[in-house]
Amino acid sequence: MTTASSSRSLLAALWWVPRGIVFGLMAFFIFGPLANLVLWTVAEKWYFPYSLPLEYGFSSWAKVFAPRGGALDSLRNSLVVAVLTVIVSLILAIPAGYALARLKLPLRSAILLAFLIPQAFPNLTVYVNVARIFYEIGLNGTIPGVVLVHVSHGLVYAVWIATAAFSAIDTELEQAARVTGAGALRAFFDITLPLAAPGLMASAIFVFLESLDEFTGSYFVGAPDVNMLPLLLYTTASGGNYQIASITALLLLIPSLVFMLIVERFLKADVLSRVGH
Repeated sequence: MTTASSSRSLLAALWWVPRGIVFGLMAFFIFGPLANLVLWTVAEKWYFPYSLPLEYGFSSWAKVFAPRGGALDSLRNSLVVAVLTVIVSLILAIPAGYALARLKLPLRSAILLAFLIPQAFPNLTVYVNVARIFYEIGLNGTIPGVVLVHVSHGLVYAVWIATAAFSAIDTELEQAARVTGAGALRAFFDITLPLAAPGLMASAIFVFLESLDEFTGSYFVGAPDVNMLPLLLYTTASGGNYQIASITALLLLIPSLVFMLIVERFLKADVLSRVGH
């Protein structure tokens, strides 16, 4: 009895060994590149075969945020474009999501799938033609042109999540408001919209992050007149300036991590279960 019990205890203890190895490898592949990124942001001198920087400092940070560094201009443009993309996407997604959730529209599933079309084709071939069209109508190299391109991608998240958010709300709440004398618009703004706000907030964050990280559309439609953080990251990395590229990547990474934590708080299970339905 004692021997069997000892064997089970030993097996239970040994079972943690492969699990520990798996979790250790996962942590290495996830946090290893992030640690390397942070090291590059403060590395003054680092070359092969040394595994750690030989000198540390913040001179690269000073270069990035210098008036001629371009980072501040790129950051400002990225934030302006992302905010405008969120506003335009929500203006279009709220009525579309409400209609798809509440009305018995024909080909409803096909309409939802239509918003996936910008994701279904290679971005390069699409944006080359978009850039040609925008050049002819004067939108190439402008912030409105970049916003329109970003909206075409952001609507996927905005409409699908907005539809799920409105679908998760019990229609009897609106009907109760209508019975008490509220009009359709008042019932929507007083009852439905506040209840859908967490889902809409999550969709806004997804659209913001998608816009902030969008490179291909920003390159073909915006460059070189509209500088964006992804474009700065590309040019510095391709030029071998890993310190500046790492700092730019960190500037893109921080809001992504913060907003994803917020999304996890706002996007409830009942909303997620209705995405695509």
